[in-house]
Amino acid sequence: MTMTEPVVSAPFFLRGESVEGRQATHRSRDLGVVFATPTIDLDRAVYPRTEVPPLLDVPLTEIIDFLVETGLRIRDPENPFVRECIERMAATHVLPRAVLHQQVHGATGYLDKRLLETVVEQNFPDPRALDEWVPKQDFTGRRSFVRAFAPRLVHVLPGNSPGVAVKSIAQGALVKAVNLFKMPSSDPFTTVAILRTMAGIDPGHPVVKSMSAVYWRGGDESVERVLYRPQYFDKIVAWGGGDAIDNVVKYLGPGLQLVSFDPKTSISMVGREAFASGAALDDAAQRAASDVMILNQEACVASRIVYVEADYAAADRFCERLHAHIAEKAAASGDARPLDPDLREEIDALAMLDDEFRVWGRTDGKGLVIRSDEPVDFHPINKTVDVVRVNSLDDAMKYVNVATQTVGFYPFERMPDYRDRLAAGGAQRIVRLGDAGPSTIGNPHDAMYPLHRFVHWMAHEDGQHP
Repeated sequence: MTMTEPVVSAPFFLRGESVEGRQATHRSRDLGVVFATPTIDLDRAVYPRTEVPPLLDVPLTEIIDFLVETGLRIRDPENPFVRECIERMAATHVLPRAVLHQQVHGATGYLDKRLLETVVEQNFPDPRALDEWVPKQDFTGRRSFVRAFAPRLVHVLPGNSPGVAVKSIAQGALVKAVNLFKMPSSDPFTTVAILRTMAGIDPGHPVVKSMSAVYWRGGDESVERVLYRPQYFDKIVAWGGGDAIDNVVKYLGPGLQLVSFDPKTSISMVGREAFASGAALDDAAQRAASDVMILNQEACVASRIVYVEADYAAADRFCERLHAHIAEKAAASGDARPLDPDLREEIDALAMLDDEFRVWGRTDGKGLVIRSDEPVDFHPINKTVDVVRVNSLDDAMKYVNVATQTVGFYPFERMPDYRDRLAAGGAQRIVRLGDAGPSTIGNPHDAMYPLHRFVHWMAHEDGQHP
């Protein structure tokens, strides 16, 4: 760091209190921007197991009402914490300021009363278990009580989507957890801004007291060897790339579990029906472009590979239309980052292999389409998509695996023919092409009901028979 290089300040939030400081400096992952944080007080970051979690006896209805009020406060244009957050994040994040603003404010749609109630109802067969010990009786007459007990969670947040912070805070509150959020280097701001907003509503509220947010460099053993222990936490809820997950896995053992939203790749499948007319072709290409451009292709649900059931001439027509729609959306996004140098080099090399590949667009971050016979061996990103020509969509099934998250499908009427095979291959979600973004409220995420996995399921058996 040079003496003249600006330093962005990133405060912490520990069990209800904002903590300022600039004792430690770090660099953001993508842009290499320097930011400063306080040193981590590990004692304050851990909630003792000898104390009952603050939210345990707070009714779920009260928690939901508090989250709804938080959403209103975040959307308030005069909220100083959110304004400061977006200003600082614009310096460390690859996404443009307007997209970041939209992400943070748009994510508050999750803090809707009906939505939160639906999420709970879909995750728990009997939501009363979050509030009380629910009586049970088996067919032999043996009685017991079951509770979804408040867990102790470490959340390793991703850097690609600031909106995940809103969702993770809400989910941690719904299960009445004690939460420690490890913020990402590209966004060490959003989580604290939300928690400071909550503290502005009621600094003594149990939701506020159950939340902490700090930053440390992923893989820093001086921190992780202390925190990642079962005497402090029940589960690590980890988002992010392979390195982030690998950093967590080595600490797992009896009493400390992993709930992983690990790296996924989403794809599209376009059947021969797309070539029935010019209108159908343009419709399919526009829908595919919409799925590619979700969060400027930074999100896991954004499509990166499109399998097209066509001959070469038809596939090339699709690629031409797809590129036009991506370029249009890229221009409107305000994000014109050129591709990473290594990725640019690989694509430039492919462009010279005319017999095997064709390329539409340039490596300037304004949209690029590659046509190939097999998926490329790199990760398409930054408005780049690989169109793989297949004779039949059946031929694309061999590329589906447990890392395949969302599959956008066209035509819609053929979806039932493929959903079982996609699930058998490991895919987790099939949608209509163009609908990869918002999911049905309360549906599984990454092949699980997350809140059901977060809680500590506790049984009290009294041994009494009627």
